[in-house]
Amino acid sequence: MKELELPALDLDELIIEPNSLVVYNDDVNSFEHVIKTLIRVCKHTNEQAEQCTFLIHHKGKCAVKLGERNELKPLAQAICEVGIDARIV
Repeated sequence: MKELELPALDLDELIIEPNSLVVYNDDVNSFEHVIKTLIRVCKHTNEQAEQCTFLIHHKGKCAVKLGERNELKPLAQAICEVGIDARIV
């Protein structure tokens, strides 16, 4: 009996993990600007946005949203467009 030859899969294709949209602290943007941006872009509640902003300020960064890369990409772009450093990790 002949064995079936299956295509090789990349390890990334086998492991499905959510990506994180991380916002980083800076000395430029105000708390209010970051809070309003998280509410508008990530659909956070006021309390969520305030907590994330507090963590960004005191810890240097905060994962503000989890999801698939293609879902997070436009959010990261929208946050960066208003001068806030955001990256998908």
